[in-house]
Amino acid sequence: MSMFQHAVLALAAAAFLPVHAQQGPTDPQIAAIVVTANQVDIDAGKVAKSRSKSKDVRQFAQQMITDHGGVNKQATALVTRLQVKPEASDTSRSLKKGGDENIARLKKLKGREFDQAYVDQEVSYHQAVLDAIDKTLLPSAKNAELKELITKVRPAIAAHLEHAKHLQAALGK
Repeated sequence: MSMFQHAVLALAAAAFLPVHAQQGPTDPQIAAIVVTANQVDIDAGKVAKSRSKSKDVRQFAQQMITDHGGVNKQATALVTRLQVKPEASDTSRSLKKGGDENIARLKKLKGREFDQAYVDQEVSYHQAVLDAIDKTLLPSAKNAELKELITKVRPAIAAHLEHAKHLQAALGK
């Protein structure tokens, strides 16, 4: 299992721990998780956009760069305005490390193998992010504006997951 898969599992596992078994991340930790999760997908999208030969995969990658970049701009503006300093946590560190390893792995692949690995990762990643939003980030967020931002971006994450599943099915043919 790759470090990226471990990172996705860490994010997903955090989502399913019973609330009484964990205190949940603080708002500064949630801010770091949000920014890191978006940056990981931006970085993977940049690699896919430059390496994929598939028009559909490149378009999807550009959408990930644009959409997740927009979320990071909103998150950065919010934490700046609220004077909240994002705080690293085991989850955000694991996401960053896994994202870096995923990039290294993707850079070794070409053609259809690359496209399949990238899209498979996008399906797993967006599902884990949705689970974390629903089970951990929203229930743990104390600041109303931070919670509102997470709530506002959730439909886009769900749409990304469905788009990635559609690409995954198309590549499987």
